[in-house]
Amino acid sequence: MKKILDLITEEMEKAFGKAGYDGKYGRVTVSNRPDLCEYQCNGAMAAAKEYHKAPIMIASDVVEALADTEVLAEAQAVSPGFINLKISSSFLSGYLNDMHKEERLGYEKVKEPETIMIDYGGPNVAKPLHVGHLRSAIIGESVKRIARFAGHKVIGDVHLGDWGLQMGLIIMELKERKPDLPYFDPDFQDAYPKEAPFTIAELEEIYPAASARSKEDTAYKDAAMKATFELQQGHRGYQALLKHILNVSVSDLKRNYANLNVDFDLWKGESDAQPYIPDMVRKMKDEGYAYESDGALVVDIKEETDTKEVPPCMILKSDGASLYTTTDLATLVERMKLYHPRRIVYVVDKRQEMHFVQVFRCAKKCGLVEADTDLKFLGFGTMNGKDGKAFKTREGGVMRLEYLLSDINEEMLKKIRESRPMSDEEAGEIAKVVGLSAVKYGDLSNQASKDYIFDIERFTSSEGNTGPYILYTIVRIKSILKKYEEQAGAVLEAPILAEENESGRALMRELARFNAVMENAYEELAPHKICAYIYDLANAFNKFYHETSILGTEDEHVKKSRIQLLVLTRRVLETCIGLLGFEAPERM
Repeated sequence: MKKILDLITEEMEKAFGKAGYDGKYGRVTVSNRPDLCEYQCNGAMAAAKEYHKAPIMIASDVVEALADTEVLAEAQAVSPGFINLKISSSFLSGYLNDMHKEERLGYEKVKEPETIMIDYGGPNVAKPLHVGHLRSAIIGESVKRIARFAGHKVIGDVHLGDWGLQMGLIIMELKERKPDLPYFDPDFQDAYPKEAPFTIAELEEIYPAASARSKEDTAYKDAAMKATFELQQGHRGYQALLKHILNVSVSDLKRNYANLNVDFDLWKGESDAQPYIPDMVRKMKDEGYAYESDGALVVDIKEETDTKEVPPCMILKSDGASLYTTTDLATLVERMKLYHPRRIVYVVDKRQEMHFVQVFRCAKKCGLVEADTDLKFLGFGTMNGKDGKAFKTREGGVMRLEYLLSDINEEMLKKIRESRPMSDEEAGEIAKVVGLSAVKYGDLSNQASKDYIFDIERFTSSEGNTGPYILYTIVRIKSILKKYEEQAGAVLEAPILAEENESGRALMRELARFNAVMENAYEELAPHKICAYIYDLANAFNKFYHETSILGTEDEHVKKSRIQLLVLTRRVLETCIGLLGFEAPERM
């Protein structure tokens, strides 16, 4: 379906042409003065320069040409040359009826779908998820869903941190604690045990202990670095340990991400890119892109248009060791070979922007990706406490993600119990669903690149611009529909009729914006656009609900029409929250 604004614009373009002016001036926008009109066209102001005519005269000519329109109920020329528009109620209701018939609510899939990879999550193995992982997971999951809804083939990759010194530290600590394990016996030739020699709880304790010790014990750190090198060179026992570490960590990560309603298509890590590094480095050298500088291997990526210093991209350190840059470049090589994506989106802390500038430029310059591959950095801001500083526990440490979700659920459970009596089991389930909406909406309603304050009390409120408020609106609609079914039986198909009262028209206009909002949210990879839309839609519905009789309407045709309007509103809201990554309960 065409966007409602496009249809009104087409009508205005015809009117400009009929009045003797170029149709290009017929562009229509939503009014920035809703107290005066619903839509507006300012084309007469621009046309005045071409036709050497007063804007108000051009506007008047166009309005006169709209005399027979079925799209608009009113068109008024206003000094100095604005055209104020009001949409026809019958045209608006007809548009909603067409939208209601569509499985995708009138939002058409792209004609030429692309393969898009989204790199988000980025947790380190052997470490618990903490609040610092929240934004990447929530934003990336929503962007993935929005791109899929647009019709693209989207592959989400968690991109685990499973390489480097942290692995060597874990291996060394295990070696000191359990020296008799076969992984440390150079003469061991049998198959290694299938069961890991540690639990996730032990693993999460081992790494910080090893990390802390390495900062004070130089010999210990040197041994860990040697173990890291041996692992990367294919040490049989260490490779087997790495598999155990990955299996135990990933199982726990999947459980925690499931609590966030986040899932990944690929659980690949930095280690998966290692086999691609030697050939990649050789290509860079052979083709003259990489050269030695102070012993390190680098590639110049500076461009003439740069307004600030962009340092060379380091490929290998002076000792031949790889870096994050090396791994990210090799990961691009792997992705191009295995998945051939047209676009790759990285959902990462915005403070890493320079790193990705270097990676993207180097990849393009060295031909690691195709020339038309779109590499996009979607940087997000920090999640802060009420003091404006990075969110911490009361003790000042970094909070584990599962503890944060538990705190949110407890707060939600308290509010649910205060609002109405229900069983502990039902209250607990509703608290999880509504609590997740509080976390996700609280994050996604902010523009990704901006920092925001994480306020549990505000986010869990059922009033204001919050997830629970959106869910409360959906539950209210479900409750009305359930009452209607109890009174009249099943909700049968019926046409949505024109609403002449302002709150009804406002609700219908908001519903008609759906496909335009979805298109814009995908084009800008901006979940906050969807949040802003459903907040406006929820407000419009609640105003309509308070000002309009629905179940009490005596005219059966009007009642059935309004029930269909509620069904459509629920469908739009539920589609949108699904794209944001949460759902609504049956009651609250």
